[in-house]
Amino acid sequence: MAEPDPVARPGIPEAALSHPRTLPEAGRIGRGIDRVAAVFALGIVLAMAILVLEVITRYFFNAPTTWAHETSTFLSAITFIFGGLLCVARNSHIRVVLLYDLVRGRALQVLNAVISLTCMISTAFFAWAAWHMVRKAIFRPSGDFFLETSGSAWNSPAPALIKIFLFLVLIVMSGQFLLLTFSYMRAARAPERADR
Repeated sequence: MAEPDPVARPGIPEAALSHPRTLPEAGRIGRGIDRVAAVFALGIVLAMAILVLEVITRYFFNAPTTWAHETSTFLSAITFIFGGLLCVARNSHIRVVLLYDLVRGRALQVLNAVISLTCMISTAFFAWAAWHMVRKAIFRPSGDFFLETSGSAWNSPAPALIKIFLFLVLIVMSGQFLLLTFSYMRAARAPERADR
């Protein structure tokens, strides 16, 4: 009888254990993104706790808050935005693999480079569009600095902060895709090993 694998953990797919969390091609940027991910995961937990607190204060003490909805929405939004960046670093985004799975070796590295370059260009365009949103969200028409607010009773600057965060994430994502493009091209130019 075979001994159980010491690395295997119940409930965790084997594929998740055999691959690193971030792509090796993602470099330091990818590893940094992966390290910061826990902070955003805690943001979701905090958003849930805020909503539970709101339910308790509203329905048990008849004292609703003015800040709970906006704060939980803000925390969820920045976590969702960061999730796209994390998916790039971990190569865990959704893709159609009908043709992708047919390609192997050097051709796969070239295809990965082309996909990453295409993603970098489109993400850079999104960052450019996001900059126009940010500019309107942080400057008044007169040119004075002013963060766009929600217009609610609490009137937080969450809309402006979300737009700024989206812009910054898109810039980092563009850089991540550019790094992936160079890494895949370097791998495609490297001599193929016999053990592949």
